[in-house]
Amino acid sequence: MDWDKLRIFHAVADAGSLTHAGDALHLSQSAVSRQIRALEESLNATLFHRHARGLILTEQGELLFDASRSINQRIEAAVARIRDSKEEVFGELRVTTTTAFGSLWLAPRLPKLYEKYPDLKIDLMLEEHVLDLPMREADVAIRMKEPSQADLIRKRLMDVHMRLYATPAYLAENGIPETLEDLSEHRLICQNTSSAQVRAGADLARELLTYDVKSLLTVNNYFGVLQAVLHNLGIGMLPDYVTQDIPEVQRVLPDVESKEIPVFLAYPEELRASKRIEAFRDFVVEELIEHRKGRQD
Repeated sequence: MDWDKLRIFHAVADAGSLTHAGDALHLSQSAVSRQIRALEESLNATLFHRHARGLILTEQGELLFDASRSINQRIEAAVARIRDSKEEVFGELRVTTTTAFGSLWLAPRLPKLYEKYPDLKIDLMLEEHVLDLPMREADVAIRMKEPSQADLIRKRLMDVHMRLYATPAYLAENGIPETLEDLSEHRLICQNTSSAQVRAGADLARELLTYDVKSLLTVNNYFGVLQAVLHNLGIGMLPDYVTQDIPEVQRVLPDVESKEIPVFLAYPEELRASKRIEAFRDFVVEELIEHRKGRQD
């Protein structure tokens, strides 16, 4: 197998386009096309279906792409370990976490990390889908449950509860609910119970909806819930870590909260010695210590 052709094939399959792959590889479209044709001839197989909207892998192409992806991930892991054997903290670190935690807690604190490590490049992937760390879909994850995979190093960071919040302006105009039954006179803002979220949050939302809520707004992530609350649309169900950083909201019905939600930081065993992982882990832990000092219920 010609490794250079395999590298080009992988880029084309990943991009789904000769032009985009050429841009990534700094090659002309014609040069990329020639290499793909040569690879197909050497394998005596068609690797792509070609149509106006781009390229689609054939069954043979899928087999080769699975292999090239595995090779690429192993090479990336090896390169990361080689680089991380040095004392300097630099290079790319792919961090995955939920949309809410990443946008509301982590992203606002990243300037401190960049100030300390200006050569670090963070690729922040915010999504509810749990990425596969051993397969190097990400380097480090912060998730709202304990990882199930055995070959991960994990650290419990903190516990979160879902609680109810509103702005003083909304409460001044609409009154402060004293009991759960009072929610029938307010608009509840929460995630749809069928959307991707932690079970404790969905369970609390289902409980609140049994109180004949007058009006309802559902959003598929907590960042959207927060924006609606800040614009005085109603009472929102939000993770409690927003209270310190966003003083424009205040808690209502202080006895109402979800079950405890554990927050874990995890990364592959093979990155145990990574200087980038160590720097990021220590940064998150230090920020959490500061967060707890100023946290308000």
